[in-house]
Amino acid sequence: MANYPQLDNSSGVWNLREVYDAVMGGYWPNANSRALVMGGFTPGHSVESYNFQTKATPTIFGDLTITATETYYAASFGSFTRAIIAGGDPGASPSVSDVIAYGVFATEGNFADFGNLTSSRNGLGGVSNSIRGVAGGGINPSVSNVIDYVTLASTGNATDFGDLTQARGRIGSTGNPTRALWCGGYTPTYVNTIDFVEIMTTGNATDFGDLARTGGQLNYGSISSSTRGIIAGGFNPSLSDEIQKIEIASQGNAIDFGDLSGTAGLRLDAGASNSVTGVLFAGYNGAPGYVNYIQDFNIASGGTAVQVGANTINNGAAVGTSGCHGGLNDGYQGTRPIPFQEAGGDLGLYFGGEPAGGPIQFINISSTGNAQQFSDASITCHDSSGSGNKIRGISYGGSPSGIRYVEFATKGNIANFGDATAAKQVVGCAANNTRLLAGGGSTPSNVNNIDYLTIGTLGNAADFGDLTVARKPLAGSSSNTRAVFAGGNNPDPSDTIDYVTISTVGNAADFGNLTVARRQGGSASSTTRAVFAGGRSTPSPIVDSNVMDYITIATTGNATDFGNLAHGRLGTAGVSNTIRGCFMGGLNQPTVYASIDYITIASTGNAADFGDLIAAARGGASAANGHGGLVGG
Repeated sequence: MANYPQLDNSSGVWNLREVYDAVMGGYWPNANSRALVMGGFTPGHSVESYNFQTKATPTIFGDLTITATETYYAASFGSFTRAIIAGGDPGASPSVSDVIAYGVFATEGNFADFGNLTSSRNGLGGVSNSIRGVAGGGINPSVSNVIDYVTLASTGNATDFGDLTQARGRIGSTGNPTRALWCGGYTPTYVNTIDFVEIMTTGNATDFGDLARTGGQLNYGSISSSTRGIIAGGFNPSLSDEIQKIEIASQGNAIDFGDLSGTAGLRLDAGASNSVTGVLFAGYNGAPGYVNYIQDFNIASGGTAVQVGANTINNGAAVGTSGCHGGLNDGYQGTRPIPFQEAGGDLGLYFGGEPAGGPIQFINISSTGNAQQFSDASITCHDSSGSGNKIRGISYGGSPSGIRYVEFATKGNIANFGDATAAKQVVGCAANNTRLLAGGGSTPSNVNNIDYLTIGTLGNAADFGDLTVARKPLAGSSSNTRAVFAGGNNPDPSDTIDYVTISTVGNAADFGNLTVARRQGGSASSTTRAVFAGGRSTPSPIVDSNVMDYITIATTGNATDFGNLAHGRLGTAGVSNTIRGCFMGGLNQPTVYASIDYITIASTGNAADFGDLIAAARGGASAANGHGGLVGG
């Protein structure tokens, strides 16, 4: 007999609907739903564990072991499995540390050595997603603008990331899976500066906005959901009871969002969250001084925080983190089981294009805003296509011909990968984590062959098989197992959709038909659905289409109407994560657009405005590190 699950445990036999309901309902038990409170003033070498679900009195988890006395004013961040503390004041000579230490959430015990920061400092702020931790600012003895980063799953010394916009210490920090923000601090005068970086790149920080408190502040607790950063309490020159919120996806100032419990205010408080609830531990409230109470509030609604318990000790200048904070996934990590992680990437790239090419550009797909420069290289290639895996973005073919690649994480210049089986333009590209397939295109005559390459290596493409019909320019999309190629021209616009199994070689089979025959549209995909957008539907008189339609990749059949782009256009480039698709640039004769539209792939409806490319362009290649073809592989 099946062992059906109960709501108070996650064992037994679950179907996917039950898992989904439990996760979204907030009652999926998860070992990651604990926060660790680390260090602080005397006795500042202990680590306490707090459970977000039970809200019971914290218990001793272990010791930092990086000092026998105290560690305070440190940076902290966490992955799904590890809690990390970096730098700080060890309470002994010298008064600053470069030590990075880590503990494992699932295993109580003492922390172990991870490595060292690029420079010793205290009063720095840390942020992480599931891959990287970044630590910025600090004091030693003057204020610092240094940003370091580490890869959370490994151990080793930190690497230089770039610089803050302003050197400062006693700084707050918050973030989501794509962005890290540093807030306030002192220089040594109080400042209200907020600046940010994209976590998976490197480079200097950019101005984001200002804190709500005039003149700035320092020494406060900071937490986040996947969309919202929270700054709570602080000091300048008196204690504050303010809770401020920051919408991470946009740039702008923090605004008042609520109040801490009591009226005295609080500073030197440690913050942690499970992406739904923000919790503040201990701190200093002026009278009677250091306190041990714990208070929490709902990140989505704000309001006045509520006292829910107490730490075992009165403390201040400790730091907190969890295995379920807002930087780790998609907004309900506090109850999300780890095996259901998505691809995780959020970068969309645009290479070259007409009329003049330009630098490689990037957007963060889950946010909105204008594209930014990815690297210094100027790309003059046009009529190219592209895709990528979690590590590399590929530009395939075009004029001039060739296969080129970038590493998403390094924000570096483009490099040569190899050559296609023939010099081709306007192919359709699709990929999973292992292979990229390029179907059809022009040599300049229409071709039906499909090339493939192994993304993790370098070298020339090989022959995969043939499309059902030779055509150009067409759109490619994928799930983890299947690639689909849609539309094209031969010689008139086509509504043909073909498919292949990516892991094999062989000829394509008929999938079905688009709702409107057209060529050179863009595409986006989730794990289950591909959306095809825009393209030229008639050559004379020219009609550039605004049609979007979609298919379910795992089945076969005709496409279904999705909605409309803001403008009908040819040569738009699509990127996606598993939730959202974006369509960049394009031509509606004679106008070349810089506009970027976006959609939610799981729904239907018209596209909305996302922002703009650096300059108007059409016919550029695109690649993303989180599209639906990357999940499960």
